[in-house]
Amino acid sequence: MAKNKNNQAIWGNRIKNNNSTLFQRIGSSIDIDKRLFKEDIKGSLAHVEMLFKQKIISFKIKNKIIFGLNKIEREISNQKFEFNKKFEDIHMNIEKRLFQIIGEEAGFVHTGRSRNDQVITDLKIWIKSATYEINSLLDKVIKSTIKLAEKNIYTIMPGFTHLKNAQAISFAHYLMAYVEMFQRDKKRFLNNLENLDENPLGVAALSGTSFNIDRNYTTKKLGFKKPTNNSIDTVSDRDFVLDFLFSISVCSMHISRIAEELIIWNSDGFNLINLSDKIVTGSSIMPQKKNPDMLEYLRGKSGNNYGNLFSMLTIMKGLPLSYFKDLQDDKEIVFKSNQILTDSIKIFNEILKNISPNKKRMLEIANSGYITATDLADYLVKKHSMPFRKAYQKTASIVNLAEKKKKKLNQLSLEELKKIEPKLTIEVLKVFDLTNSVNSKKSYGGTSFANIKKMITKYKKLK
Repeated sequence: MAKNKNNQAIWGNRIKNNNSTLFQRIGSSIDIDKRLFKEDIKGSLAHVEMLFKQKIISFKIKNKIIFGLNKIEREISNQKFEFNKKFEDIHMNIEKRLFQIIGEEAGFVHTGRSRNDQVITDLKIWIKSATYEINSLLDKVIKSTIKLAEKNIYTIMPGFTHLKNAQAISFAHYLMAYVEMFQRDKKRFLNNLENLDENPLGVAALSGTSFNIDRNYTTKKLGFKKPTNNSIDTVSDRDFVLDFLFSISVCSMHISRIAEELIIWNSDGFNLINLSDKIVTGSSIMPQKKNPDMLEYLRGKSGNNYGNLFSMLTIMKGLPLSYFKDLQDDKEIVFKSNQILTDSIKIFNEILKNISPNKKRMLEIANSGYITATDLADYLVKKHSMPFRKAYQKTASIVNLAEKKKKKLNQLSLEELKKIEPKLTIEVLKVFDLTNSVNSKKSYGGTSFANIKKMITKYKKLK
C-alpha cells in the first residue's frame, strides 16, 4: 500500500494549527453524508473518464484511480471502510483512502472540480433515486386503495361537509378521492426530476475551471439531461432540495388527512370502520382499549416534514451567492424527511390492508340527517320546472316538517309532503332511497356506481 503523504486536512498547508475538537465535531458531516458514497464514487468515475477523454490525465492514471475507487466502494459496501471525522465528509474520506491505495496520483481525481459542485452532484443523483423509490411505494398504496375500493363500490356511507351529514356517497368513491391525491403526489415528484435534471459537475467552486473539461460528457455519463448554465447559481442552488421537501410535505399532508379521518371514523362516536388487531395498540391501564396508534403516528409525522421544509427555507432566505457552510445541513434534512415519508407510506399501505368498513353503521348514519334533501330539491327542478332557489326553500320547509314530527324524510307520507308542495306525486318517494341518490350522481367525477367502476378500471390500467 502506498504511503499517504497527504494524511491531513486538505487545507493543512495553509491553516497551520489544528481546529479545536469541538470545531472538528461540528464541522464534520461524515455521519450524515456517508450514505452518499455510491453517488460520490459514481460522480468521480464519470469525472475521471472525462479527464482522460480530454487528455488532462493519462490512461495509466485513469485506470489506477478507477481501480482505487471501485475498491473503496467494495470496502464501504462490505463495511470494511473506516470513516474519519477528521476528514469532514464523504468526499474527503474517499479521497484520503484513494491516496492510501494508489498514492500521490490520487490527487488528480479533484482536477477541474470542487467539493461545491461535487456535493450537489451527489445529492441530485441521490434525490433522483429516492424520488423513484417514493413513487414506487405510492404505486403500492394506490393499488391497495383501489383493491379496497373495488370491494366497496356498493357500500353506501354519508359524505360529510363540516363533519355533518351532507349527501350519500359510495365508500369506494371516498377511497378513490385519495387515489387522485396520490396520483398528484407522483406527478409532483416527477416534475421535480425535470427541474433537477441538470448536471452541476464541472462548475467547480463557483466560477468554472480553466481546464478543458467536457461537461456534456459527464452529463450523459451521470444520466442528466444537460449541464447547468451558470456556475455561481449552480453551487448556491438548493431549489431542488426545497422542491423535494415540499413534495414530501404535501404527500405527508395527504397521508395525515386520511389518517385523521380514519381515526375519527374508528372512534366510538362514529364507528364507521374496523381496524384489525395488527394495526392497533392497547392501554397500560384500560383493558378494553384498542387504540389507532399507527394512524396517530402518521398524523404526527407530517409535522416533522413541515418543520424540515421550513428549516431549509429559513437557511436559504438570508444567503448571498454562492456557497456557505449553512448549506451543509441540507443533506440531513433531506435524509430525515425522506425516511419519514417512506416509512409513512409503508405503514399506510399496511393499514389499508387491515381496515374494513362497518357497512351496517355506515348505512344507519346515511339514513339520518336528512341526507337526501338535495336530491329532493333537484327533483323539484327537474320534474316541476321550479327554479333551484325556490326548490331549495320548499325542501327546507319539508326538512323542517320532518324535524318537527321527528321523522326521517322517507318516513313522511305523500299527504304530508303535498301540504308543502301540492304538485308532488307518489313518484317523489323514490328520491329518498339512498341507492337511487348515490346512483343519480352520474356527472363526470360523481359518485354513481357506473362512474366509480370506470375510474377503478382506468387506474388499474395505469402503470
